Amino acid sequence: MVLHVVRGLFILLLAAVGWFYLQLTWLAMAIALSIGVLFVCLDIVSPRRKLAVFSGVLFGLVVGILIAYGLSFAVALVVDQAFTLPEQYPGDPMKMKTIEFAKMVVAVVTCYLTVSFTLQTKDDFRFIIPYVEFTKSAKGARPFLLDTSALIDGRIADVVDTGVIDTQLVVPRFVLQELQDVADSGDKLKRNRGRRGLDVLAKLRNAGKQDVVMYEPHDRGQPGAADLTTDEKLIDLATELNARVLTTDYNLNKVAQLRGVEVINLNDLAKALKPTVLPGERMTVRLVKPGESGAQGVGYLDDGTMVVVEQGRNRLNEEVEFTVTSALQTSAGRMIFGRLADPASAAAGPRKAAPEPEPAT
Repeated sequence: MVLHVVRGLFILLLAAVGWFYLQLTWLAMAIALSIGVLFVCLDIVSPRRKLAVFSGVLFGLVVGILIAYGLSFAVALVVDQAFTLPEQYPGDPMKMKTIEFAKMVVAVVTCYLTVSFTLQTKDDFRFIIPYVEFTKSAKGARPFLLDTSALIDGRIADVVDTGVIDTQLVVPRFVLQELQDVADSGDKLKRNRGRRGLDVLAKLRNAGKQDVVMYEPHDRGQPGAADLTTDEKLIDLATELNARVLTTDYNLNKVAQLRGVEVINLNDLAKALKPTVLPGERMTVRLVKPGESGAQGVGYLDDGTMVVVEQGRNRLNEEVEFTVTSALQTSAGRMIFGRLADPASAAAGPRKAAPEPEPAT
């Protein structure tokens, strides 16, 4: 949007230069407008990059003015040589007007090209000019970018309630659009997941404990932007904003790490917060189904950890106390293995209810 405004001002400025510096009025304006349109067309078809607007415009103007000042001497020399004819004489008003007009056109064109070039190649200045980089700098900690999976998962709301996160939460507009598309799905399961994500987002915004920002990327509507996936847009935006991505998506986690983007996976966070279980500890679990081997019973802790108890098959649907023998951590989660704390109760078989006393006759 800003670059389009710069292009429009460039064309109007060239037209004004033609009007004021030449007395050919409409012809001068037409020539200046043609030059402006030509340069804008050349700029549009050239490759573009994302930009940091204000710094790029300011830096481009400074460089353009310096270049235009240097070129003004060459312009004066060229025009002076072109007007060196027998019938001309020093101080010819027409020649002076032409020199001034040429200098102004060169200045406007040079400033436009340097501004446009700076806006579209900001990342290269780190290598050309050390310590010059047109990137956003945010005060405090780097913000978190929330993706669709983190909102649907819902645990981010509980994490925010604890006060652990003290930085800005950014929800890109394309993530919100994806949530709305999932919530409008014809599949009931997808529809419920999408609505859950929207509810979690509303909870985050209404809680007021953390600053939640709906962000509109600058490249919306540019050619090629619509062909990118949500994950690709999220990674590009995280690079642009120097932000961290908060997700539960394993594939997004790996791709972002390959691109050099810092990712916080809620699953890894939950795994790290699980208490350590040591062999010999006693725990209680409700056995809900038989295990793979004949005598095992399987139950689940409140955090979803799977527990396999030896000799627990005869105690299904009961709360049992067991002693931890080992623990296994996998990418799918944690498993705890143990044996009954009271082996005699397992050997006795499943407990039977006491017979009811017969009524007295």
